Amino acid sequence: MTAVAAPDARAAQLGAGTTYTLLAALGFAAVSTLTSIALREGAVLVNVLMWRYVLSSVVLTAFIAVRPYPRMPWSERWKFLVIGGIGQALFVGLALSSLTYITVATLAFVFYTYPSWVTLVQSIRRAEPFTPRRAVALALSFGGIVVLVGVPGGDVTVTGAPAGALGKGLALALAAAILYGIYIPTMKELQKDHPVPVTSAYAKIGSAVCFLVLAAANGTFSSGLTHTAWAAVGALTIFSTVLPSVFFLMGLIRLGAVRTAIVSTVEPFLTAVLGAVVLAQAISLNVLGGGAMIVSAVVLLQFRRERVA
Repeated sequence: MTAVAAPDARAAQLGAGTTYTLLAALGFAAVSTLTSIALREGAVLVNVLMWRYVLSSVVLTAFIAVRPYPRMPWSERWKFLVIGGIGQALFVGLALSSLTYITVATLAFVFYTYPSWVTLVQSIRRAEPFTPRRAVALALSFGGIVVLVGVPGGDVTVTGAPAGALGKGLALALAAAILYGIYIPTMKELQKDHPVPVTSAYAKIGSAVCFLVLAAANGTFSSGLTHTAWAAVGALTIFSTVLPSVFFLMGLIRLGAVRTAIVSTVEPFLTAVLGAVVLAQAISLNVLGGGAMIVSAVVLLQFRRERVA
């Protein structure tokens, strides 16, 4: 007689978690396209990031204000303001800073090693097992990234980059990847006892404060954006920050840190697809091949072995 090890409820939880994570990846994948639209209109990157997080914190705060969520004690709020907010602003800032020295493709190649760092962190903590199935999925997802963005070659640094640019750029990109690899399981641990919209709101407030200070410090704070730029910022706020942040955490608490990290590597493929649809950019065979490998990793993670009783 056979018995299924994973009950229907667990299978449904995995399916829901994967759906939420894919929706989050779709929203985050639009960041590059929407930001490019705003920058084409003359907006400054730091100012775009500042408005993105300020408006996101306003939307999420307004949402939780009209909902009967229990009040979170200050002993818990500061964790999401500092760890969730400043942590997010830090790895975003590190990744963007690396683009002063290295190309976007090089950044993508280095940054998307973060599932390996998530896996390492969870293995050290003994929080999640590193099974052969996950090892194959991890290899497929990283292989997909390699096929999609290519192995860094001779054009790894930006044109006109200063001496030592490669080392500086790789250090910043790797720091962003490692920090994100620590950030994901940390948020999983902090999130478990609190409603997702509430924790998302506090994390966005923390990030907003960071980018407000940065914009004020370098003199890029401005509200004088064009109508098109404001439309792009509005779309960034709702569709690429508020909704995907909530979806990501909802997926994270259902899948665990390792599965969520691997599924999230579908983001560069979705970015390429959105770029083709919105910006009329070409989709190469590398993009299709890399995307197929990443999707295979996502599908592999959905199967669970049956036990024989």
